[in-house]
Amino acid sequence: MKNKRNVLYSLAIMLVVVIYFPVQAQQKKGTHRANFSGEWKSKESISMGGNIVCTYNSGDRMLANTMKIAEQVNFLTIDVSSSFPGAALVKSQEKLTFNGKATEINHGQGRGKKFTAKWSADGQTMTVNSTVLLKYPQQKQEFVYVTEVWKLSNDGKSISIQANAKSTIFNGERYWKTVFEKAS
Repeated sequence: MKNKRNVLYSLAIMLVVVIYFPVQAQQKKGTHRANFSGEWKSKESISMGGNIVCTYNSGDRMLANTMKIAEQVNFLTIDVSSSFPGAALVKSQEKLTFNGKATEINHGQGRGKKFTAKWSADGQTMTVNSTVLLKYPQQKQEFVYVTEVWKLSNDGKSISIQANAKSTIFNGERYWKTVFEKAS
């Protein structure tokens, strides 16, 4: 009888161990992602910091000083209004999906943008890779390749966006940082 009880205790302990450790490992794997939701404002747009403003169309997220971000499980939507100096504001929405597929925006006449977004392994930074397609009348197709790394501050009150760009228009690479402060 005593042996039977010891075997049952041993089985119970083994069962607890078999359940406990996978549950603990699962909790560590489930990373908490940074939450970019809210309204954000900056003194200058993302593209102005790198002085590549001429490569975007009105309404583009890269030209906006204010962004309203709504986070969903597998994507973010970013609502903006932007324009070139002296032009009327153009409203637009970009949807950054995390499914690995490129999103495409076609502005017509050989102009547009393709982009992908992904989270870092720890869920604390988001990387957006964009290819901007340009074509001006009587000119060849030009490309600008931009990588943005978004990071939420520890207190959740600002987003820093470290960007770099390469282009067929300008030589070399350009690097810059833009900080958006939480507006609400």
